[in-house]
Amino acid sequence: MAGTWLVVAIIVLAFFVAFEAIRSLRPVFVGRAASVDWRAGLIALPRRYLVDVHDIVARRPAASRMHAPLAGGLLAAAALLVLGLLSALRASSVYWAIVAVAFAILIVGVVREWRRRQSSERPAGLSRGLFETLPFALAAFAGGGFLVALDAALGRPLPLPASLLFVLAAFAGGLWLVRLIRAGPMRHALAGALHLVAHPRPARFGGGRSTALAPIDLEAEKLGAEAPADFAWNQLTGFAACVECGRCETVCPAFAAGQPLNPKKFIQDLARAALAGNDAAYAGNPHPGHPVGLAHGGPKSRLVGADAMIHPDTLWSCTTCRACVEECPMTIEHVDAIVSLRRFEVMEHGALPDTAALPLAELRAADNPRGHPLSARLDWAAGIDLPILPEGGETDVLLWLGDGAFDLRYGRTLRALVALLRQADVDFAVLGAEERDCGDLARRLGDEATFQTLATANIATLSRRRFRRIVTADPHALHVIRNEYPAFGGQYETIHHSAFLAALVVEGRLTPRRQIDAAVTYHDPCYLGRYNGEFDAPRDLLAAIVKDRREMARSRSRSMCCGGGGGAPVTDVPGERRIPDLRMAQAADTGAAIVAVACPGCTTMLEGVVGARPDVRDVAELLHEVVEERP
Repeated sequence: MAGTWLVVAIIVLAFFVAFEAIRSLRPVFVGRAASVDWRAGLIALPRRYLVDVHDIVARRPAASRMHAPLAGGLLAAAALLVLGLLSALRASSVYWAIVAVAFAILIVGVVREWRRRQSSERPAGLSRGLFETLPFALAAFAGGGFLVALDAALGRPLPLPASLLFVLAAFAGGLWLVRLIRAGPMRHALAGALHLVAHPRPARFGGGRSTALAPIDLEAEKLGAEAPADFAWNQLTGFAACVECGRCETVCPAFAAGQPLNPKKFIQDLARAALAGNDAAYAGNPHPGHPVGLAHGGPKSRLVGADAMIHPDTLWSCTTCRACVEECPMTIEHVDAIVSLRRFEVMEHGALPDTAALPLAELRAADNPRGHPLSARLDWAAGIDLPILPEGGETDVLLWLGDGAFDLRYGRTLRALVALLRQADVDFAVLGAEERDCGDLARRLGDEATFQTLATANIATLSRRRFRRIVTADPHALHVIRNEYPAFGGQYETIHHSAFLAALVVEGRLTPRRQIDAAVTYHDPCYLGRYNGEFDAPRDLLAAIVKDRREMARSRSRSMCCGGGGGAPVTDVPGERRIPDLRMAQAADTGAAIVAVACPGCTTMLEGVVGARPDVRDVAELLHEVVEERP
């Protein structure tokens, strides 16, 4: 009898769940329409959840050991009780034994979650507040359900008062969980499932990579996102799916440096604004230097402002490194939201830090953010007979120099690279004064109009020349040309210089004559690693020329940003520390004498660290040192 009442209870709870799901998810549909392949999303949901999401969850073994029995037990117990509508199943002791096992698994998960939150090793990013009550609600539901199911499985009916007590405990725990759908902790389960089905970047799943920013129509009535209602509804669903685990904040370089950005709080700001709320109930770490409880917003209220949900300094602190995106178990797209807000601020209001206004103005006027004549891009090549590809000309490799070519330090890297290409007898040329800035800085800062102008001009220039592939030492240029120019008709095979040089070594066209004796550690550039998945080529190259190569604690997809991306060097939002100082300290912890880099931006940022530190050398410089003929 008690088992039957438990089934009835779960059916009643299902109606409450449906009602609360509609109430809690209704705000996301204030967003713009979005094209979603529902059939593909629904088919892919099990894999996206069980493989893609749990691969990220498993990076923290303790969280994985908690989440698997917690989520698995809850889903299994609820589904089995719904099946209990079939009278034949309800009459089976085997069925009830299986239900009891499901509840037992859930209890294991509840205990682990409670211990994780009470432990002295509790993850620093975990939010408190209503999240602290979640284990108790789950315990009531799981404990009552387990005792009723066990009783039914053993066929020894408990006295009616005890049976009703256990059913009521399960029902009360279930109602508590339903209440937490609206309030937050359980909302992520429903919003998360919808988010995984209707994800704005479905190509991310199944081992794919989707990192390119999507272009916007510059003739649209509004450019970028001003309010929650300006985001697509499936983006708002992603914000609602946030479980406040804090993984994003633990890897954010701006947060680590004490700048006013916590990516978890940022996503919560967006989610709470869509609900026409404020941040008073937020119980996690704030944006550094900005107290909780003062921000407020609504679905159609401007999100960015001194008194709005998001302070301007928060918006401009982001380096767009995608560490938060890579670490988020719910696969939320923080960077897309940042750039959408920046687009509105810059193109609709001209609102950006004063220090960033001049570089953008120079980009518009001189096609590079430093205001140099484009012919000065080749100043580093004085004394070198550098081949320039004329209109109508043809070459095998077009060497894209990038904006760093105006910097004398990067010129050392380019001189080494050119020497290596010549030694390997590579047919290459450069554009010279015809090469404009690729537009990366403008696009990350939100100036989409300037980016599109530069992109279309560069594509037109490239279309008047013939080449097989583009090689560049600048990962930002690599990413833009490889992944973002195709939307404007520019399809090119684009290779990073580390991969190209590694292939020349393998082919025997470059032969290292010795190995570097000093210990070397490699710093992964964000736009080469997280954005383009190239982790191995630089390491393969170093393995051929370095005796003692050491990995930093944060490397590959979990590498820490140097602080040079997303326009951060020109927005220049102050913090308590400098991001490159933090990264260089991580390099120094390896005991290496040399930090190998593969990006001119990383070179500039890391060489700007003062005091005793490892030497900073590009991989091309290191290879050139051991390949060149020594007297």
